[in-house]
Formats: sequence, C-alpha cells, structure tokens
Amino acid sequence: MADRSSGRDHRAPGRRRILPGVVLGVLLLGAWAGIGAAGVLRADAPAASAPSKAYSTALPFDLPPTAELRRSEKLVFAHYFTPYPLSLDNEPADRDYYTRNYLTPHGEKGKHSAYGGLLRDRPLPAAPESGNWELAHLRQEIRTARDAGLDGFTLDLLSDSGRNRDRAELLLRAAQEEDPGFRIQLMPDMTALTSATPSSLADLLAELARSPSAHRLADGRLVVSPFKAEEKNPDWWRALMRELEARHGIRTALVPLFLDFTPDRDGYAAISHGLSEWGARSPDRQAGAVADAQRAHRLGKIWMHPVSVQDARPNQGVFDEAGNTETLRASWQAAIDSRADWVQLTTWNDYSEGSQVAPSLHNGHAYLDLSSYYLTRFKTGAWPRILRDTLYLTARVQFVDDLPPATLQPQVIRPREGTATPRDTVEVLSFLTAPAEVRTRTGTTAGSHRAPSGVHARLLPLRTGHSSATAVRDGTTTTTVTSRYPVRRPVDRQDLQYYAVTSGRAQR
Repeated sequence: MADRSSGRDHRAPGRRRILPGVVLGVLLLGAWAGIGAAGVLRADAPAASAPSKAYSTALPFDLPPTAELRRSEKLVFAHYFTPYPLSLDNEPADRDYYTRNYLTPHGEKGKHSAYGGLLRDRPLPAAPESGNWELAHLRQEIRTARDAGLDGFTLDLLSDSGRNRDRAELLLRAAQEEDPGFRIQLMPDMTALTSATPSSLADLLAELARSPSAHRLADGRLVVSPFKAEEKNPDWWRALMRELEARHGIRTALVPLFLDFTPDRDGYAAISHGLSEWGARSPDRQAGAVADAQRAHRLGKIWMHPVSVQDARPNQGVFDEAGNTETLRASWQAAIDSRADWVQLTTWNDYSEGSQVAPSLHNGHAYLDLSSYYLTRFKTGAWPRILRDTLYLTARVQFVDDLPPATLQPQVIRPREGTATPRDTVEVLSFLTAPAEVRTRTGTTAGSHRAPSGVHARLLPLRTGHSSATAVRDGTTTTTVTSRYPVRRPVDRQDLQYYAVTSGRAQR
C-alpha cells in the first residue's frame, strides 16, 4: 500500500474481517463502571449537559461545556467496534465472557491458545444490571464519550444481519435517547461486507439512517464513510449513491476512508464530500497523514484525520512501537498542524488491536483524558490553561525482548515492518501549573528531574517492579501517581501494550 507518486511507504495497520462466530452465543452489549464515573444512569438524564464537576477536576484543565465545544465546526469521532461492547453477558467481571474466554489462553475451547489469548485488556468492569442492561450500558458509553468532548462515534458496520447489525441499531437508539446531539457516523466495513452490492448496502444504510442520530450535514445529506473504500472503485460508490437517492430519497455525503490513500484519490474525490485514512501507529510516521490532508484540501475536500494511541495484535502476531504516549501526542499534533476538519480516534474499543482509547481495565481514563486536552485545542483553536498539576505514567509490564516459553505461546508477536524501533521505557508526562521537581522511582531506582510549567515528557529506563512519580513544589507534594501493574520477569505470555495511569483519578 505505497503512495506511488512519491515512493513513500505509509502502510496503515490493516484490519481483519470479523468471521462469524467470533462473538456467537454471546449476548449483545455491555458497559463499563468507570473510575470516577458520574453516578447511576437515569432514564431522564439531560442531553448535552456539562460534564460533572468530579469529571472536570480529574483533568489538568477545565474542559469547556459540551454546548461550547459543539459550536465548533471541527468534529471529533471515535471508531466504535461492535464485537467488543462493554459487557457481553451482564455477568460479574470475575466470571464474565471477557474473563472466561477472551483474556485467557484457554477460552473459547482453546482457539486462542497459540497466541496467549485473544485480548490483553478489557473495558472497565460493570456490575450486573436489571432491565435492558444493553441499552443502559450503551447510553453510559455515549455519556462517557460526550463528557470527554467527543461529538460522536464512527460506527463500524460489519454485517447486514445478526448480532453486529443489531448492536449498530441499538447504538443509534441509545444516542437518540441519551443525547440527541451525539452523532453516529455510518462506516460500512468493506473488509467484512465483501459480498455487498450497491443495492444491498443502500438498503442497510437506509434502514439505519431512519434514526435521527445518524450523522447528517447541515444540508441534510447522510454522511457515509466506508472503511477501506478502495475495495470498490468510484463507479461502485456512484451506484450506491444513486440507489440511496432513487430508492430511498437519501442524498449522500461520501467520506471514504482508505487503508492506502490510493493513487486514484482524484477519482474518489470527484464523488466525495471528504477523504480520510486509517493512519499509522508510530510517532515517527505521522508526516504522511499531514501530506495526505494537504492533498485532500487541495482537491477541495474536508479531511478526517486519524489519531491513535497504540496497536498490538496477538492474534495477528504484530505490534507497532507507540513510544509510550508519543504516538497519541504526535497524531493529535498532526491533526492540528494539518488543519484537519474532523478527527477519528482509531479506535474507541477494538481490544483485539490494542488500540482502545475508551476507559479500560489497564488504562483507566488516562488516554481519553489526554485526548480531551488536545481535542480542546483542536476545536477551540487555543491551548487550554493548566489549572491542576497532573502526572501521567505509561510503561509496558514486560520487556520487549522477553519471550514466553514456546509451550505456553508458540506464536509470538513481532514488530510491524517499518515501525519505530521498539524500546523499554517509562514515560512521565507532566502537566504543571508552574515548574516543579518530579521525583521518580522505577523499581528500586530513585531519581528526580526539574519539569517546566506546561506539558513535559521525561523517559526513564524500564525496570522490574512498580514505577511512580511525585510533583513537589516549594517542599509540598502537589500530586503523585503509581503504576497499578508491575513489570515482571519471566513472562508466560506477551503483552506489548503500554499501560497508563493518571494522578487525576483515584487508583484501584
């Protein structure tokens, strides 16, 4: 997937087709119980209310009210992946489907044993609920995304029938009930809908577009953003739009997303409102997306920019070197520098790719909180003022070169070709109101450094045990953070995701 016009290789991380049976026999949806979450779901919860005070004070700055952020023409979405809802069976977390089948090598009758289990992380556990728990939990997810400043979800459409199709419809319903201003952008996944015809896909989109929450432009056009649009040529997409208008009365604003920002981009641009791509997952590979954004703007199209945390896929045997939070910060900065019109966080909840930004068991709210900071700059044009000292600590829980015994994990995970050089580091990312001493400990090794006001990253060598950081100003501790999971040797399976924790939220 190379850009032939320049010889530049900007391969995007690929997506796999979701085969039938991945979640077969599992109930529809679930939820998370967030650290510092804003209380129990109420049926009469107000739409588009400001985040709770408890939520706001967890951040190093004051997040603008929802209404203010929504006045911006710039939009921020997160890619919602229906196979991994926040609960799969409404069971207690210590024995639910994630625990029994996805997080263990022995789950689903051993089908994931070769690579040590399907997942390495999961949504924050939720207590079982009565009533329509699937809808209630989806409403909670929407509220979480809204309170972080997001405008909506890009909804990965994997099937025209079955459980993933049902989840898509339920998500649209949840958005309408919880917050009518929260947008659900339809994203037919062309790696899964391989047998779709323009007519059949038009029927699926028209059914989902009945929801008022389906994302439309101000002129009424339905936004359709196909994943891996290059699977079908521009004539195929023209036929789809004709079907939607002639048979369903729906005018379309096409925003194709490419795994390869195809050499035939001009042909797609001629029929599109905007363009996008899936993007790269290393900090040193963000320049390609900026160049592609410039190409889109020269073609007179809006640009939806990819912003990512990391990517590690046990079942595909590959990972990208994210460099602690460097990829997240660099891809957000690239979105700002490229003057992107929209942003897509890739992803909200694809735990099998290790790319989740949603609150999770291993990361809490850390990555979402960081995104709220950059999101505010993206949407308002001004960096928010830091009002509360906050520290973010990220590290893996094992060394990159430590391999499990072949008897426990015969298929190991390797760096993706072209990714940054893998490293073993702890990152202390400080948001400070004024300069301070940051005292650190990695394992049994203590250290300190002087951190300036504002945002500052410091890398330390990874060591076994826990890591911690404490900000001290004028002899007084202002904030402190400790890793929740230790670095261990030896390992029984690979887990190459970066774990994150923030001092802004209570730690478990």
